[in-house]
Amino acid sequence: MTDTDRTGAPAARHKQQFELGSGPGRVLVWFYGVFTVAAASRSIVEMIMDFGKAPLAYVLSAAAALVYGFITYSLVRGGERARRAALVCCAAELAGVLVVGAWTMAEPSAFPDATVWSDFGMGYLFIPVILPVTGMIWLRRARSV
Repeated sequence: MTDTDRTGAPAARHKQQFELGSGPGRVLVWFYGVFTVAAASRSIVEMIMDFGKAPLAYVLSAAAALVYGFITYSLVRGGERARRAALVCCAAELAGVLVVGAWTMAEPSAFPDATVWSDFGMGYLFIPVILPVTGMIWLRRARSV
């Protein structure tokens, strides 16, 4: 029995759907989940322990955690609307990494303590700059045909 026999319509007419969190998307979910926990934990501890030392850095780490969390949620949720939202967040994340990375290189005194995005994510093996690019590639590929 073919797809045509089961559905009554040719298989070619069906839109190809990707599950955002399957295949390579599963690896993205894992990395974004880990980075959500890491950035959130780090920023919470830093804000509690010594917020006055580097408030900008700690708030940026908290913002990164929120972005990572939203992308993780979108990848797990799936669907075209979640895909588009995650794509926008990945682009915003990449812009944040590039801006904060350049800022920390140009004016290190502005950041007495590092953020997740400092020096383009060097403290995290540059994963913060690689992750949004990889995410955008996957999300573009996962677009409904």
